[in-house]
Amino acid sequence: MYGFWKPRVLGAWRVPAAGPVILAVNHSHILDGPMLMGTAPRPVHFLIKKEAFVGPLDPFLLGIGQLKVDRSSTDRTAITGALGALEAGGVLGIFPEGTRGEGDFASLRAGLAYFAVRTGAPIVPVAVLGSAGRAGRLVKALPPLRGRVDVVFGDAFEAGDGSGRRTRKALDEATVRIQERLATHLENARRATGRTG
Repeated sequence: MYGFWKPRVLGAWRVPAAGPVILAVNHSHILDGPMLMGTAPRPVHFLIKKEAFVGPLDPFLLGIGQLKVDRSSTDRTAITGALGALEAGGVLGIFPEGTRGEGDFASLRAGLAYFAVRTGAPIVPVAVLGSAGRAGRLVKALPPLRGRVDVVFGDAFEAGDGSGRRTRKALDEATVRIQERLATHLENARRATGRTG
C-alpha cells in the first residue's frame, strides 16, 4: 500500500496490542480492505466474499489468513473460522454493511454484533477515507497513484450491555449501539482529516 499510495494512519495505537479485537471498517471502495491489511498494527483476518477467491488470488488470500464467506446463505464454515480467529486472540476485520456502498455505516448487518457479543471481543471502528474520491489516470477503478488515503482508528468499545445475553433482542440492541458508535467515529474521522468521503 505504501508503494502505490500515501496512507496516513491515525490512531493505530487504539488497537489493543494483544487479545481478540474486531475492526469494523466502512466500505466504499475495493481498496478499503487491502489498505487496512497493509496499514493495521496487527495482522487482520477478513471475511471476504467467496467470489474474490479466484485464480491466483485464492491461494494467496487463504495463505495470508483471509476467510472465504458465502453470502447467499448462513456460512457455518466462515462463522467457525471467524470465531476461531478471535478465540486464538487474533484480529477479525468486518465490513459491517456487508458489501460496498456509501461507506457511511447506515445499514448494518447483525454479523458484527454476533461476533462481538459471542466472544466479548472489543470493536475498534475504522474509517478509510480518500479511496473512493478521484479515479486514477492509469487504472480508473483505483485512486490516483501516490494519492493520500486516510485510515483512522477509533476508540475500542464493548458491544454488549454487560449482561452476557445473546438473544435476538440483545443482538438487535447491540447492533443499534454499534451503529451509533461507528457513525460517530466516521463523522469525527471526516472532521479530523478534512474529508467528506
